[in-house]
Amino acid sequence: MSLSEIRSSAESRMKRSLEALQVSLGKIRTGRAHAGLLDHVMVEYYGSDVPVGQVANVSVADARTLNLQVWEKHMAAAVDKAIRESDLGLNPILLGETIRVPLPALTEERRRDLTKVVRGDGEDSKVAVRNLRREANDAAKRLLKDKEISEDDDRRFQDEIQKLTDKFIAEIDKLIAAKEQEVMTV
Repeated sequence: MSLSEIRSSAESRMKRSLEALQVSLGKIRTGRAHAGLLDHVMVEYYGSDVPVGQVANVSVADARTLNLQVWEKHMAAAVDKAIRESDLGLNPILLGETIRVPLPALTEERRRDLTKVVRGDGEDSKVAVRNLRREANDAAKRLLKDKEISEDDDRRFQDEIQKLTDKFIAEIDKLIAAKEQEVMTV
């Protein structure tokens, strides 16, 4: 494996870590309704668990209300139950084939707890990026040991990987700051 292959592999894996963080942060409730809020809620559908979005149309009615229109009438009760049992703390209102999900305002204490969750997710992503940096540097060290690259090439590569790592850490910090701001805004 060449240095450029190691670098591109590390970069693509760092991008995936960043994307995973974005998905994770998207699931954190901020008090404003958005359709992605229920993406990770699973409902039983003919013996298998599927996301709510596959059995109902999720739309935003207003800043504090989600509307779900189930496609099969008998699924309404199952969707209602799945939302109630999720970790979101929501109490949906079942109206025939339509389910209204009012989002309660977040308390100050809950907002602080959510910022801790955001920071924890961010720190996990930073650790993942740093581990990828270490793996790339170790791969370069093996090439140096096998005399496939020079010490100068190794030093340049480590500097490149460090810059790449710094770039992704800065992106993670930016995402965390934006999400904390969003969570703390009343």
